[in-house]
Amino acid sequence: MTFATYRVTALLVKELAELRRNRVALVPVLILAVVTIVLPFLIALVIPMFVGEPLSSDPEFARAVKRGTVPPGTDMSDEAAVQAFIFQQFMLLQLLIPVTGAMAFAGYSLIGEKQGRTLEPLLATPITTAELLIAKGLGALLPSLAIMLGTLAIYLAGMLAFAEPHVFSAVVSARAALLVLGFGPIAALVSLQIAILVSSRVNDPRTAQQFGALLILPITVVFVMQFNGVIRLTVPVIIIALVVLFAIWVLLVMLGVALFQREAILTRWK
Repeated sequence: MTFATYRVTALLVKELAELRRNRVALVPVLILAVVTIVLPFLIALVIPMFVGEPLSSDPEFARAVKRGTVPPGTDMSDEAAVQAFIFQQFMLLQLLIPVTGAMAFAGYSLIGEKQGRTLEPLLATPITTAELLIAKGLGALLPSLAIMLGTLAIYLAGMLAFAEPHVFSAVVSARAALLVLGFGPIAALVSLQIAILVSSRVNDPRTAQQFGALLILPITVVFVMQFNGVIRLTVPVIIIALVVLFAIWVLLVMLGVALFQREAILTRWK
């Protein structure tokens, strides 16, 4: 292990320990995780059971399935096709978990150093600015992704246990993998970098979180448009979005390194 890797690892361990002590930052992320699990199961399974009518009898859902949102399956019933449509659409809400977590954890981490007056002693160590940003970023990103993956595991397990036959195989696809393993982390990184940039100028973590939340709005708009059939998130569309987000993240990192020069931090974070 090189000295740089050791310093980043040591600071990362410190960041995770701080997060364990500041568990209030986990509350909004966990609430969102519960909502993303409960809501689709409520719509797809619970409400039809209480009403006594299948979702496939609803003309809106029937039109959504006919638009080709759900891949055709010879053995899939009409009700299963509607359930697959619902679970497929609500999969996008899972992407809000790493975004919300990243901006919440980053806001408390960076501004917490400033408010606790532990930044100057940290900069007195041999750690470089790049190593500091990497450790701070990983400290906010890894717990967010862990919560998302845990939520996704419960989501898929519930779908496999309670949904109609063939729903699970229709939802779990290359498209879903790209959304969860590609779009989710990249979107969280972009939100994280926005929070880092704002944190260098403000003293309130809520301000950084509000700016980071700007990324939640377009994701929510895409979810609504997709649910109503205005757009379709095909694999090529998701790949293009990944490339665009990655380019934005690179630009934000470059800007972040410029703003977080050691001398600038020491003079501005007073």
